[in-house]
Amino acid sequence: MTESMPEFMADAVDPEEVTTDLVVVTGVSGGGRSTVARALENVGFYVVDNLPQALMLDMAQLAFQAGGAAKRTAMVLDVRSRAFSTDLTGAVRALKDRGFSPRVVFVDAEDDVLIRRFESVRRSHPMQGDGRLADGIAAERKLLAEAREQADVIIDTSHLNVNQLRRRVEELFGGEDVRRLRITVLSFGFKYGLPPDADYVMDARFLPNPFWVPDLRDHTGLEEAVSTYVLDQEGANDFVKTYAGLISATAPGFEREGKRYLTVAVGCTGGKHRSVAIAEELTAQLRDMRLAAHASHRDLGRE
Repeated sequence: MTESMPEFMADAVDPEEVTTDLVVVTGVSGGGRSTVARALENVGFYVVDNLPQALMLDMAQLAFQAGGAAKRTAMVLDVRSRAFSTDLTGAVRALKDRGFSPRVVFVDAEDDVLIRRFESVRRSHPMQGDGRLADGIAAERKLLAEAREQADVIIDTSHLNVNQLRRRVEELFGGEDVRRLRITVLSFGFKYGLPPDADYVMDARFLPNPFWVPDLRDHTGLEEAVSTYVLDQEGANDFVKTYAGLISATAPGFEREGKRYLTVAVGCTGGKHRSVAIAEELTAQLRDMRLAAHASHRDLGRE
């Protein structure tokens, strides 16, 4: 124990006694950390914003001792803090050594999206200095590279509006058992790029595209006519059942290894028809297997 550490921090917390739900939020400037913080407040977290990294352990202990309103605590870290350190991994390890089980959330977005966001509010990047916006973004990414790699969940906000981001946080940190593996089945369009947080990627482009059926073109995979068309195609049901079985078989192992979030990305060309229908059906089958799954549709409405 260092001389500067308060006396109450001397002993580790008994993991069996820890009831504090601890979340650490970090990520790139302009990515949406503030929205994530507000969404966590909405689901009952006590949020400490712009917390110096050196005080994470003290804050966790205080939250544990306080209980009550601090039973669910989120700590938001910002590289603009003078006390920020690149050793987030070490700080999280220190929390685990004291008996806590923090979940690290990294909020990210594509560079061109970040640039547009900063330009829209006419603000410079906090690490830009005398350079360009792109220089500040690159410097911050380098500083946060290890934190991103070690995160339990990455939320890419590139194609999410404020309401969609809040809904994503509420799905992740709402009332379900926080120790269960939570599965997001995410439909997307390959022409808009792969989801960067995908653990599995399913390619539904082997199925006929409803886009070329005039009566279906303007409809989506959420509608019965399109869903029926997609799922009635040869191989479609076997495709879904195979992946459902694979996910069900690997889920217990992921849970044993401490993974709490799994993103299964289902792609088609535009993310409107096949991927949406497959994602909905896969989610339904996973729920039938008593897995905590929900569907999300990244690119629906972009065409």
